[in-house]
Amino acid sequence: MQQEKRVKYINPETMPPTFGYTHVVEVRNARTIYVSGQVALNQEGELVGAGDLAAQTKQVFENIQSALEAADVQFHDVVKLTFFMTDIAQMPVVREIRDQYINTANPPASSAVEIRKLIRDDLLIEIEAIAVGNL
Repeated sequence: MQQEKRVKYINPETMPPTFGYTHVVEVRNARTIYVSGQVALNQEGELVGAGDLAAQTKQVFENIQSALEAADVQFHDVVKLTFFMTDIAQMPVVREIRDQYINTANPPASSAVEIRKLIRDDLLIEIEAIAVGNL
């Protein structure tokens, strides 16, 4: 089933306007792929971008891309992103990088949460993803 028929992006007029996300994403007849929260560690387990949110966010999206490819899906198949950030005021930095990966015409449903800290003190962001693929 083609992406257009499998996934429907809905922004009801009765809800607030969106900025870079979709209120409702309906999925029918598809595999569901859950990508664990990814942080800015490279393949060797080393931190990328100490103190640099942009560099960390780019590494996180690269990690998510690798995970998606392992499940035979791409970023256009992502229907939900959840962002955990130590400074939510920096969301514009994250959005700029996010938009290099996602389908901005039909962005995934998204949530962003400010947290006190992540699993390591030097991490600034963690992102989870949910994607859909063919059955």
